[in-house]
Amino acid sequence: MKILQTPIRFKPYIGGVENYVYELSKQLVRQGHKVKVICANEPQSKAHDQIDSIKINRLKYVGKIANTNITPFLPLKLLSEDFDVIHTHIPTPWSADLSAIISFLKRKKLIVTYHNDITGSGISKHISVLYNQTMLKFILKTAHKIIITQPKYLDYSPHLKKYRHKITVIPAGVDTEKFRPIKKIKKTKNTVGFLSVLDEYHRYKGLDYLLKAIAKAKVNVPDIKLIVGGSGALLPVYKKMAKDLAIEKNVKFLGCIPDNKLPEFYNRLDVFVLPSISAKQEGFGIVVLEALACKTPVITTNITAIAKDLKIQDHGIVIKPKDADELAKMIIKQLSKKSKSTSSTPITDQKYSWQNISMEIQKLYE
Repeated sequence: MKILQTPIRFKPYIGGVENYVYELSKQLVRQGHKVKVICANEPQSKAHDQIDSIKINRLKYVGKIANTNITPFLPLKLLSEDFDVIHTHIPTPWSADLSAIISFLKRKKLIVTYHNDITGSGISKHISVLYNQTMLKFILKTAHKIIITQPKYLDYSPHLKKYRHKITVIPAGVDTEKFRPIKKIKKTKNTVGFLSVLDEYHRYKGLDYLLKAIAKAKVNVPDIKLIVGGSGALLPVYKKMAKDLAIEKNVKFLGCIPDNKLPEFYNRLDVFVLPSISAKQEGFGIVVLEALACKTPVITTNITAIAKDLKIQDHGIVIKPKDADELAKMIIKQLSKKSKSTSSTPITDQKYSWQNISMEIQKLYE
């Protein structure tokens, strides 16, 4: 089968959607399919490339609107491609819009993974409302199948209810060959980890609440350390916040962590925290799976996709969002445990392995 993936960006860009497309495409290639990714050339890389036998065509872009790269040559490129299925992704307008239009014109099958709603603030909020009433409706109506990564998103999103008949729930996954315990690395005492892009569009990951929680937890654990991975426009804002909370010596901002260093990052932590605050914006929370696969305990909020499984199998702590006091208490509780590793990882080895998930998506294509 010839499969065309159209994320707005792709490796070496680091992000949740980009990781999803890469891991899925890698498995589909292993299953014998031909996979091509067409995306914007950010960061600047080879225009024509190949990673793990995935063909990549990166296009020039002329700027961004609401974190979306505008690639003028995308329509012509999509028209010239030969494919059986085009798989696009929300929340990435432009590439998703054009994928829907081209699939309609060429009478090809369109699959949409709906990661989360398109939202905004200020002027971008008004733009997103207009978009959701027009192009988003066209995409969802045109799609032959819509994938959501957690069933709760049908309740969170006001845009999906009309399309229940074409929606399939297939979770995101984790590469358990890459993310695994590293015996030679010892966990650093009283170390908490967080990982995200640090920009306005990812504020929903809740880092400001985590910083407040660290300030509160410091009273009981003076040597507590928060390691923040990621970079973006809000990095100076978070650094100032840490200073204002008098925890600048307890917080280390690592910047963007190279992909091959991520397993080492998770393995050094006593606990990994993802305190997401917006159900409409948090599509899944893949970083929680990555930490679990490395047998690092996690604390997250009840809006992440894996929260229910964490409760059932007792592999982490789940709290309500926007509660810095409770988050501080749970961090202290986890750091005080004698054993700070999860005993096993059945969640990531079975239900959330990319090999199994890619087989489900392949059946959907068929």
